[in-house]
Amino acid sequence: MKILLINHYAGAHKYGMEFRPLYLAREWTKVNNEVVIVASDQSHIRANNPDFKSKEMKPLQGLDSQKFRTEKIDDIQYIWCKTPEYSGNGMGRVFNIFVFLIRLFQLSFWLGRNFLADVIITSSTYPMDIFPARWMKFVFSKFGRRTKPTKLVYEVHDLWPLSPIELGGMSPWHPFILWIQGAEDLSYRWADQVISMLPKTKEYMISRGMRPNKFSYVPNGIDFAEWDSDSKSLLNLNFQKQAAEIKSGFTLTVAYFGTHGLANALVSFVEAAELALEKKLSIAFILVGTGPDKSTLVQLAKSKKLTNIFFLEAISKSEIPNALQLFDILYIGLQKQKLFRFGISPNKLIDYMAAAKPILFAIEAGNDPVLENSCGLSIMPEDPVAIVEALVKFSTLAVSERKNMGMRGRAFARENHDYRVLAGKFLKIIGA
Repeated sequence: MKILLINHYAGAHKYGMEFRPLYLAREWTKVNNEVVIVASDQSHIRANNPDFKSKEMKPLQGLDSQKFRTEKIDDIQYIWCKTPEYSGNGMGRVFNIFVFLIRLFQLSFWLGRNFLADVIITSSTYPMDIFPARWMKFVFSKFGRRTKPTKLVYEVHDLWPLSPIELGGMSPWHPFILWIQGAEDLSYRWADQVISMLPKTKEYMISRGMRPNKFSYVPNGIDFAEWDSDSKSLLNLNFQKQAAEIKSGFTLTVAYFGTHGLANALVSFVEAAELALEKKLSIAFILVGTGPDKSTLVQLAKSKKLTNIFFLEAISKSEIPNALQLFDILYIGLQKQKLFRFGISPNKLIDYMAAAKPILFAIEAGNDPVLENSCGLSIMPEDPVAIVEALVKFSTLAVSERKNMGMRGRAFARENHDYRVLAGKFLKIIGA
C-alpha cells in the first residue's frame, strides 16, 4: 500500500521535532508499505531546518528545484516544500502556512504521475491542508482509474481553532479563526477516517459534523526499540557531574525536562522550591531544557535566593533515556485550561513512563494516565503547596514502592504507546 503523509512540521533526528510521522512511517515500511512524507522546509519547532543546498537534497524530475527537493531519511522519502522563513505566531506564520498549501496544490499532479497513494493522511497541526488533500484525492482518481478510491484520513493533533481561541485568546470572529473553523468542519465531513491523538474529542467532533463511525484514537508514542538500544547516547560529562553534585546534597530530587514556556506552569514549580526551603525540606528542584520563559524563571529563583533549585542546559533527544534515570521523581505540569477537558497525550509523559520513574502529574485534564495506572501522584495544576505535599508523600514511600510505581508506568507505555503497536493500530483503522 502507498501512504502519503502530509505534515507541515514533520521532523527527523537530525532536524528535531516532530518525530511522530517518521516513527509511524518506519513501522509501516517494515510491513511492505511505501510511504512519502511531505513537509515544509520551515518549522518553528525543529532545532534545525532542511537546507535545500545540502548534498543530501535531490531534485524531483519535472518540478522546480527551487520549490521542491527530496531527501531519504531512514529509508523514508521526504519531499520538502520551500516556504518563507518566519518567527512567532504572527502574520509571518500565517503566510508560511498559505504558501505551504499552495505548494501542495502544485505537487498534486506530480504525485499523481509518480506516487499514486492509496491513502492520504493530513496531519499538520492546523486543518487547512484538507483542501489540497481532497484535490489530490480527486487527481489520483483520474490518474489511477481505480475501482477503489484513495482514502482520505484526517489526523488531529490539537483542536484548532479551539486551541488559539482558548489558549491564545483569539476572537472566534477573527478572519484567520473563521478560515480554520471552516477547514476543521470540512475535514470532519470530507475525511473517510478521523484519527485523534486526544482521547476525549469524539463528542466535540460529532458536534462539528463528523459521523460517529469515523472516529478513532491513536495517541502519541515512543520507539521502545530505540529507547532501550545500546545506540542511545551517553550523557555528556558536564551534565553527569552537575546531577551528581545536586544529588549529593539532597535526600530527594524532582526534575522537569522540556520547554520552559508559559503553558508549562513552571512558576509554581519555582514557588514550590521556595516553600520547601522555608520548611527546611531536603528536596532539590531541577529544570532541564530551554524555552522563552527560562530567563524569567532563573531571575525569579535568584530574586528569592533559592539554593535548592537548579537550571541545567538542554540535552539531545538521544541523551534523555539516561538523563531521566538520574533523578528520583519526574514532574510534568500544565496551566489550568478548560481546553484540556478533551484529554492530553504529551510526549514528555510517555518518556517519563518509559524511564520507569514515579511521576508527579500537575495537570487537570479529561484523562489522567498517572492516576489511572498508579504510576505516581496527581495534583491540581499551578499549586505549589500541593507540589510540596506530594513530594513529602513520595519521600515517605519505600524505595520499592516508588520503583513499583515506575514499573507500572513503563508497562502501560510499552503496551499502549510503543510505535510498533500504534502503527499497527493505525493501519488497521485505515484498512491496510
